[in-house]
Amino acid sequence: MFFVGNRLMMDDGVAPAAFDLMLDTFEIPANVQLLDVGCMALDMLGYVEACDVILTVDAVDGTGDAPGTVYRFEPDAMARHAGPEASLHDLKLVDLFDAASLMGYAAEGYCLGMQVENPSPSEFYVGLTPACEAALPLLVETVAAELDRRGFPLIRKG
Repeated sequence: MFFVGNRLMMDDGVAPAAFDLMLDTFEIPANVQLLDVGCMALDMLGYVEACDVILTVDAVDGTGDAPGTVYRFEPDAMARHAGPEASLHDLKLVDLFDAASLMGYAAEGYCLGMQVENPSPSEFYVGLTPACEAALPLLVETVAAELDRRGFPLIRKG
């Protein structure tokens, strides 16, 4: 699992915040790898080669929905455009999968995202807006449910 985002850019840090909450809330089985990757990069191609399924958690903007709204979509829904369901990062999951397919790698991929309120504060700021902070547990539970649906159940910590 790739948790994509910049902790220093307010709501762009929603995925890293979800990463932290996942680790605090659940025991992660050995066959599930959680990675706080910062911004998506081509050096992640090896994971596409090694994994059957890759889940990406990311901030999204431009949907027109309220901040804190959680989405599930296919990687190509975050295609090379701006607007609804557009990733806030230059390299999108679909780009990573395109590059991987050119190298003969294949993995199933899908995305979970949250509509953000402020992905680009005027100054560095660690923390989420109240709406995104309040919806963070929903995002984490959605990630856990998606993993369970895929056959990777998580155990809640005591």
